[in-house]
Amino acid sequence: MKLVRLLANLGYGSRREVAWLFREGRVTDVDGEVLYADDRVPHERVLLDGEPLDPAPGMALVLHKPVGYTCSTKDPARVIYDLLPPRFRLRNPVLSSVGRLDRETSGLLLMTDDGQLLHRIISPKAAVAKTYEAILAEDLRGDEAAVFASGELMLEGEKTPLAPAMLEVLAPRRARLVLTEGRYHQVRRMFAAVGNHVEALHRSRVGQLVLDGLPEGEWRLLGEGDLARVFAQPGG
Repeated sequence: MKLVRLLANLGYGSRREVAWLFREGRVTDVDGEVLYADDRVPHERVLLDGEPLDPAPGMALVLHKPVGYTCSTKDPARVIYDLLPPRFRLRNPVLSSVGRLDRETSGLLLMTDDGQLLHRIISPKAAVAKTYEAILAEDLRGDEAAVFASGELMLEGEKTPLAPAMLEVLAPRRARLVLTEGRYHQVRRMFAAVGNHVEALHRSRVGQLVLDGLPEGEWRLLGEGDLARVFAQPGG
């Protein structure tokens, strides 16, 4: 692939804008030799302003999403892409969230431009566990764990019952919930179905991948080991 196309696909600008980077001598190889728009050089040997390029397609990252941001590119309010380098919006293939967290939910959000990886994670066959911590408006009544684990709970407007989910009571109004599905506003609707209301919701884990101290609003790239943890089973 010609370098002008490579940099445009990585979001560094339109082809015309990227062409100016070459004219200004800002694109070099790792040995400092100036590169040109029509050159074909391995991705890992190319520098822009002396810095390595963003990862090639197949990039995956984890974002610690704050409350108040939507998983959208078009919302007029704050969106998760505001927390990333602006060029990430322009990547081709598109960088997308793996599932969604609603505006009022914080926590671990995966993003990738790898369509196969995205569908592998969200596929019901993969049964990737998602762990949430919820703060509730009312005290837990005591039977929620059995109801959620039954595999018989029907949410309003749904035609099939939920898969079994595991509830751990942390305090009278705090609970940890582990799901293997990702239905619309599922956690909030589950607690509503047992007469409660979620006041705050945080996703702390996907598979066995955790935020591991990543500050709110920050992101980091994922390596092969991280992705293996996404698909790892508890105790694995």
